[in-house]
Amino acid sequence: MGDEAAGGAASIAANREILPANVKPVHYDLTLEPDLEKFTYEGTVVIDLDIVEDSTSITLNSVDLDIHSTTIIPENGSEFKASSISLDSDKQTATVKLDQTMRAGSKIKMTQKFSGKLTDHMAGFYRCSYKDAAGNTKYIASTQMEPTDARRAFPCFDEPALKAHFTVTLVAEKNLTCLSNMDVAHEKEVLNADGKSKQSVTFSKSPLMSTYLLAFIVGELKYIETKAFRVPIRVYATPDQDIEHGRFSLDLAARTLDFYEKAFDSEFPLPKMDMVAVPDFAAGAMENWGLITYRIVDVLYDQKTAGAATKERIAETVQHELAHQWFGNLVTMDFWDGLWLNEGFATWMSWYSCNKFYPEWKVWQSYVVNDLQQALSLDALRSSHPIEVPVKRADEINQIFDAISYSKGSAVLRMVSMYMGEEKFLEGIRLYLKRHAYGNTTTSDLWAALSQVSGKPIEAVMEVWTKKVGYPVVTVQEKPDQKVISIKQNRFLRTGDVKPEEDTTVYPVVLRLKSKKDVDETVMLTDREQDLKLPELDFFKLNADHSSLFRTRYSPERLEKLGRDAKAGLLSVEDRAGMIADAGVLAASGYQKTSGSLSLLQGFDNEPEFVVWNEILGRLGAVRSAWIFEDVQVRDALKTLQRKLTSSKSHELGWEFSENDGHVLQQFKALMFGSAGAAGDQKVLEAVKDMFSRFSSGDYSAIHPNLRGSVFDLVLRNGGEKEYNVILDRYRNAPTSAEKNTALRSLGSAQQPELVQRTLDLSLSDEVKAQDIYMPLAGLRVHPTSIIARWEWLKNNWEAVVKRLPPAFSMLGTVVQLCTASLSTEEQLKDVQEFFKDKDQKGFDRSLEQSLDSIRAKAGWLRRDRDDVKSWLESHGYLGESKL
Repeated sequence: MGDEAAGGAASIAANREILPANVKPVHYDLTLEPDLEKFTYEGTVVIDLDIVEDSTSITLNSVDLDIHSTTIIPENGSEFKASSISLDSDKQTATVKLDQTMRAGSKIKMTQKFSGKLTDHMAGFYRCSYKDAAGNTKYIASTQMEPTDARRAFPCFDEPALKAHFTVTLVAEKNLTCLSNMDVAHEKEVLNADGKSKQSVTFSKSPLMSTYLLAFIVGELKYIETKAFRVPIRVYATPDQDIEHGRFSLDLAARTLDFYEKAFDSEFPLPKMDMVAVPDFAAGAMENWGLITYRIVDVLYDQKTAGAATKERIAETVQHELAHQWFGNLVTMDFWDGLWLNEGFATWMSWYSCNKFYPEWKVWQSYVVNDLQQALSLDALRSSHPIEVPVKRADEINQIFDAISYSKGSAVLRMVSMYMGEEKFLEGIRLYLKRHAYGNTTTSDLWAALSQVSGKPIEAVMEVWTKKVGYPVVTVQEKPDQKVISIKQNRFLRTGDVKPEEDTTVYPVVLRLKSKKDVDETVMLTDREQDLKLPELDFFKLNADHSSLFRTRYSPERLEKLGRDAKAGLLSVEDRAGMIADAGVLAASGYQKTSGSLSLLQGFDNEPEFVVWNEILGRLGAVRSAWIFEDVQVRDALKTLQRKLTSSKSHELGWEFSENDGHVLQQFKALMFGSAGAAGDQKVLEAVKDMFSRFSSGDYSAIHPNLRGSVFDLVLRNGGEKEYNVILDRYRNAPTSAEKNTALRSLGSAQQPELVQRTLDLSLSDEVKAQDIYMPLAGLRVHPTSIIARWEWLKNNWEAVVKRLPPAFSMLGTVVQLCTASLSTEEQLKDVQEFFKDKDQKGFDRSLEQSLDSIRAKAGWLRRDRDDVKSWLESHGYLGESKL
């Protein structure tokens, strides 16, 4: 790191709100006794501290806890009580004042007795609810500490770099299961204050670890176990779940841990691995060391009622969390601006291992249309942030758990791994893990290890990608007489209005130039502009397989030629999907005309691959959603275009499923069925009607799991209250969480105003768990009237929403984005700005700004290309066709 960079890093670090460095925690002895009837808990924590500087006070993190007493025992002195304790709720700290000076170099034990509430905010030590067989509500207590909520569970030094050992004891009723990161060391019977006999379960001392990875769970749980790995692995769930649905994740975990031990050349250091399906959980899963917690739908899989996409998501989630056991848990980022080190790597590793385990899933192909496009989409907004983002306060941290940290982080690592070669890359990872085990790192530590094994200047190439926001669009101009292409890079923004001062970064771009012969991996664009001599200009393409982070802007003639090259078989699946993505996005941002992008899509009507169709429909969907408030004839013409594109492919593939249908084919059939149906294909709608009528009369197998979401959606688009009630009943009574979720997401497709209102009311009712509020809201994007109703609902119910989803937690930002991001006109933009201008935006300011940026982008697109799209639809005979 150069002096300037080091100075920059130091000043960022100096601005962080962190704890004073006068003491250092070494070991926590934590005892907790939850009461699942009163929703409270009593706790005692004994912290062994090294005194680093002479100290008369000790500041640690604590929020929403009642600290009853604090006593200190110096190593060679007698016990004394703290003279006072002061709380700062803004900084989330408690400062203990001491009557005597603790000398540097000495050791003390600090004991705090405290109590807390088991809230339903899904943070810290909290309560979750489920229904037993008789329909009674039952509770378990679980934890979620990342990023900064260990301080809600117990007073602690809640920063990733302040690693310590933990010994946890849980006191609970004898019929309840107690779990923590480690295995059970010993159990004994104890009498509580009321003379009631309970169990006290003490777990073995943990290795050195960060507070955000600590976890404990108390409740009625059942489990299945495998001994297929060196240490026992279990999947736990509450009694209302079928525990056998955990079998797929259990077996996969055993294979994955074994695979990672070899890949990382590092043994998993804990004595067991538990994975728990938690009834209330804000994220998808959490990598607590040795005790991974999951949303039920991300770990329990019922192959009879769940489709192929669900299986893939579960596999990726399990492999992602297990990758964290090394990357994040064993070696941890120094502070939260290094979050991408954890998340980007775990994302890359889950794709890498998924590809090794299930090559037939072709996950690197779907990576190009999923993760890569998500990263590029968010990073093309002004309100994006660098991968390494300076964070100062706890309330800023939640907001960086986004597509930049996960998807752009993993895309950058994919770029490095392609640049170095996969084997060399993993060799560098092994060196990094060995060098920093049980420690904390910054990004430059990773680059140093990768540079050492590859002999390449990794830091020089990569630092721009992690320290700077955004990525370039590379414009290609051809000089056929000289067999030369001129390429130029500029910062890309989705709003298409880059100012000169925003276009100062020159990115080191790995161009990956494809010719008829091969792919040249060595060509890099390290300047603003460059000329490249090619053997011939008949066929070339930049960004082979779309592993690099840039968009390519070709001339309209070259784009048309590439469309023909695709038909001639010269482009890989990734190349075709990536080219369609680039063309669509560049049109949306004003770099090209939307008519050119629509012509390109139309030329792909015979495309044979699922991933490419996924991208075609994604891009057409982007046009349709930007145009959703436009003239109804134009909207119908776009719908007709979609029908013309999808109908014959959908009919050719069909919607029957057999044992022999591969994983990808199942998803392909489902995609085309849903898209043709949404565009009004009569054959599909007849099939939907037939399936749903059998389903409504109690034959739940009438709709194949791969089609369930589409059938519900199409029935509601074209139906009314009767259909709505059948699907609502399925939400209430389906046997698995995955099925319930499908029904809940679909309800928003109904278009009658009173049904839209019912869906909105449902989302804030007690019937929908806080973790799921976004699902019915997300469904309300199909009709212009429901998009407006959803935004009006947020304005009218703002206080109730904030009360249900406090800004300190991550769900509020999600709901704000959902309710605003589908808007697309200048008037709507002004309305959103007006509503939020006097609101306290702490906790969701970044989400809101990203929404506003995306509305601006759509409004600009409409301004530029409204007439262009209309005349293309006219000249191709889509406008004025009779509406189905």
